[in-house]
Amino acid sequence: MFDSYRDKYENVRMKREDGILEVALHTRGGPLVFNGYVHEALVRAFRDIGDDRDNHVVILTGTGDEFCAQLSPEGFDFFTPTGYDKILREGTKVLENILDIQVPMIAAINGAATAHSEYALLCDIVIAAEGAYFQDAPHPAFGIVPGDGLHIVWPEVIGEIRGRYFLLSGQKLSAAQAKEYGAVNEVVSRDALLPRAWELARHLKKQSPLTLRYTRMALSTRFRRRLQEGLSYGLALEGISAAQVAALNAQKA
Repeated sequence: MFDSYRDKYENVRMKREDGILEVALHTRGGPLVFNGYVHEALVRAFRDIGDDRDNHVVILTGTGDEFCAQLSPEGFDFFTPTGYDKILREGTKVLENILDIQVPMIAAINGAATAHSEYALLCDIVIAAEGAYFQDAPHPAFGIVPGDGLHIVWPEVIGEIRGRYFLLSGQKLSAAQAKEYGAVNEVVSRDALLPRAWELARHLKKQSPLTLRYTRMALSTRFRRRLQEGLSYGLALEGISAAQVAALNAQKA
């Protein structure tokens, strides 16, 4: 089954050894530029990964010195009902599909994670390179609500007061600060990042596939419930705020 999807996605580089799957997000071999086409593709990519019973541990990382930091409006339509309906459906399914990867996931944060850091925080283990950092940059820049899962995941991981401050203030958390807050388990040198992720994966792999699968299921129950309660609502609020931005821009034009 792996051969049917390993090279299927332009922005997802995959390799697998002994049931450990490394998933690296990229654009033409360099840091990922996240656009509407990536958004759509990741829904299917995470579904394929989750459906493959031969994946026993998954490592999620970025490329170069960024985990996910560059955005492009290409392929997104925030400003029509039909266009935003597509964004809402994909934004819901991509996080559901990450949680439906029913094996332990390790996030290896190789650099800036200023967009879609919720993908990393839905993993079971998060390790970060020295110099990596977390921030919600796009939503304040565009003037829209951070309702794509950040509003649930960050307060859940670092606490309600810290999480709200992080999202409202545009706070930039270094890898060390994120570790202090509880969003990161380990901080290592950049050269040691992927070797350490693989070391952890091999350690996990000592358990039986069924134990790994059921442990992930048990540990992800709370996130599943929180996302079911608030993700679609947050995305709808984000869409309304995007419509307001469009209306204000039209008035200025």
